[in-house]
Amino acid sequence: MNIIGAIVAGLAGTLVMSMVMMMAPMMGMPKMDIVGMLGSMFNKDGNTGLGWVMHLMNGVIFAIIYAALWAFGIGSATWVNGLVFGAVHWLAAGLMMGGVPMMHAGVKAGTVKAPGLYMTADGGMMSFVGGLMGHAVYGLVVALVYGAFPR
Repeated sequence: MNIIGAIVAGLAGTLVMSMVMMMAPMMGMPKMDIVGMLGSMFNKDGNTGLGWVMHLMNGVIFAIIYAALWAFGIGSATWVNGLVFGAVHWLAAGLMMGGVPMMHAGVKAGTVKAPGLYMTADGGMMSFVGGLMGHAVYGLVVALVYGAFPR
C-alpha cells in the first residue's frame, strides 16, 4: 500500500466530490452542504474552516481504507471498483446521517436541520441520488489517482 498515494487520492477525490456538491443546485438537485453540516457539528453557529478540515480529513481516511482493502486483495484500484467502493461508502454514510441529531450541536440548537437517512429529510429521492452520485465520483477519482501511484 502506498500511503502517500492514498492521501493524495483522498484529497483529490474529496475536492472533486466537493465541486460536484457545489454544482448540485445548478443541476436541479438539492443543496448538499456537508462542509456546513460538519462545521456546525460542535458549535451551533458553525465554522466553515473546521467543516473543510473535517471533510478533507474524512476523505483522506476513507481513501486509506480503500487502499488498505485493495492491498488485502479486496478489489483493486480500477474505475469499476472505485464506483463500487463509492456506492458502498454512500450506503454506510447515508445510514449514519440518521444518527446526526444525537451528536450535532447545530441540530440540537435548531440552527441546522437534521438531514435524515441518506440526507432525504430536505431533498427526498434527489438527495439520495445526489449523495450516491457524489460518493461514486469520489470512489472513481480515488481509484484512478491511487492507481497512478506505484505500490
